[in-house]
Amino acid sequence: MVHLVLIRHGQSEWNSQNKFTGWVDIDLSDQGKKEANTAGELIINENLKFDYYFSSFQKRAINTLKLIQKTMGIENINFEEAWQLNERHYGALTGLNKEEMKKKLGEKKIHEFRRSWSLKPENLDKNSSYHPLNIEKYKNIPKENIPNSESLEDTYNRVIPYFKSKILILLKSKKNILVTAHGNSIRALCKYLLKISNEDISNLEIPTGNPLVIDFDISLKVIKARYLDEARAKKLLFTS
Repeated sequence: MVHLVLIRHGQSEWNSQNKFTGWVDIDLSDQGKKEANTAGELIINENLKFDYYFSSFQKRAINTLKLIQKTMGIENINFEEAWQLNERHYGALTGLNKEEMKKKLGEKKIHEFRRSWSLKPENLDKNSSYHPLNIEKYKNIPKENIPNSESLEDTYNRVIPYFKSKILILLKSKKNILVTAHGNSIRALCKYLLKISNEDISNLEIPTGNPLVIDFDISLKVIKARYLDEARAKKLLFTS
């Protein structure tokens, strides 16, 4: 059996403030660091071993992975950072408070922006300090690959080609993989791997810092998907 473990980063400083974060490179909150350490403990208890590690290009995912590795006693193990695994870009909503925007735009519209397949917010002004073009971290990413706003579909269209070229090939070689990423990049991966429809994907929510273990048979068919922390698990739209 081959394992792929997907972990949404621990709570970030902007998660704790209920802000739309997207591509802004925000770090973990103290709670998020604890969630990352707990994720490492859950992995130890499950006796899972990994051959390769991946994270997004954003420090909340990178530091989650480093804390997990430290907890597992395998510090300084190399891993690949990929901008393709970044969180979805929330466009003009970036940096705004979710509750305040619900009052302004309506709860239904904000839910659609957050969970729907193809709807995306208005573009973020390219002069904004929150725009990836103005964030040092992304200076080496080709400008044509930097979004102004994204839907989940847009996110899927960068996540899945990367997954197929870098991660799926390792799974086919019977390598176990751990990935730390974000709510929407993991939703994209789950949509692909668990065959979730465009309509149903709006019902999938990914909790922070809770390892999602996906087990494959020898033909790389998904046979089981489960969260290690059952108390904090969210419903998975998958039946084996």
